[in-house]
Amino acid sequence: MKNTEAIQAFIALGQESRLNVYRLIVQKGDAGLLPSQIHEMLGIPNATLSFHLKELYQANLITVERQSRNLIYRPNPGTVENLSQFLLANCCGGKSCKPSQVAKKVKVQ
Repeated sequence: MKNTEAIQAFIALGQESRLNVYRLIVQKGDAGLLPSQIHEMLGIPNATLSFHLKELYQANLITVERQSRNLIYRPNPGTVENLSQFLLANCCGGKSCKPSQVAKKVKVQ
């Protein structure tokens, strides 16, 4: 993933309503959501919702599929995976990021 792609994803997720829309779409997974369902659940006006969905789509965070007259929005897990790998690529100097188990010292009184 390039820096510009990561920045675009972060900018898309950096707006509260858009983040809420994205989280809702992710919760539904492969089943996806129609804009009308998102509108009902979050109460975002249709014009605003359309703008947010376009921004998420352009950041490659979601996909859209036309079925008859309906648009179904689904998460794009590949982008999230790439974004996570991008962020963790140089994490912890190449060592495991898991916290080490430090033995507790017992005080002898």
